[in-house]
Amino acid sequence: MNAGTLSDQDRPVAVVTGAAGFLGSHLVDRLLADGCRVVGVDNFVTGHERNIAHLANDDRFTFMEQDISELWDVEGRVDFVYNMASPASPIDYVQIPIETLKVGSYGAHNCLDLALRKDATILVASTSEVYGDPLVHPQKEEYWGNVNSVGVRSCYDEAKRYMEAAVMAYRRKYGLETRIVRIFNTYGPRMRLDDGRVVPAFIGQVLEGKPLTIFGDGSQTRSFCYVSDLIDGIRRLSLSSFADPVNIGNPREMTIREFGEHILRMSGAQVGMEFKPLPSDDPKLRRPDISRAKEVLGWEPRVVFEEGIKLTWDYFEKLVKG
Repeated sequence: MNAGTLSDQDRPVAVVTGAAGFLGSHLVDRLLADGCRVVGVDNFVTGHERNIAHLANDDRFTFMEQDISELWDVEGRVDFVYNMASPASPIDYVQIPIETLKVGSYGAHNCLDLALRKDATILVASTSEVYGDPLVHPQKEEYWGNVNSVGVRSCYDEAKRYMEAAVMAYRRKYGLETRIVRIFNTYGPRMRLDDGRVVPAFIGQVLEGKPLTIFGDGSQTRSFCYVSDLIDGIRRLSLSSFADPVNIGNPREMTIREFGEHILRMSGAQVGMEFKPLPSDDPKLRRPDISRAKEVLGWEPRVVFEEGIKLTWDYFEKLVKG
């Protein structure tokens, strides 16, 4: 029986928190395509209704407007919980640090308790930020990281590190089926244009005719993974039996300056670059070691950067110009 012919009773039920966000909304689409019924949960602090508007008439999708840091529940059977809820950009860390800490702690416990009550498998979205400003390159899952616990990014870094600890505690104490994905820089349609991350920032600046803002000398590196590849890795991990953290990201590394130069070439814009001081605790190097993902999940990225960034450009150009 394929996904298109499953009866409602046969369909796995997945709860996705952060369902109206960039990653959460793409995950919802993948789960529906895989034949699941999906309960999406979001409070629209950083998510947006337009990301799930196309699902308004899909009877396999149910939406709850809910802050997962408060007590909440879902009726009926649940087979999977995907906790994707959290602010995830530097601008958010400054504006809503307390909310960021709460969703990584109270919110994580509420998701874990839901999975425990429902006897469901839970996958939590952690981050490469648990490695901080790494002293090991590329970053393997065994690396414990170099995080400033009192820095401006700590509300996000430490919330995610706490969430990982909570996940392992529930697994060890209750035998809960848990999965941890460490997400590296991801890009694609449905990102917030104003979220402060480099992909929408550069594209938005070009579309507005402004120079690209380069922090420091632009030599810091990032590894950009297209969203469909990331979602495929997350889905594979949730269906596996592997409990330790798994890096999902694209190991192709480039400097921020190289990325900016690519955006300028692609767009044909003559806006130039503007250099500003490097923000506090900004990681200088970022590249995942994906050996574990390859071995355990048979996963590696497929979308080449040039293809993915063009799709992302087209999305934002349509969004800005209508």
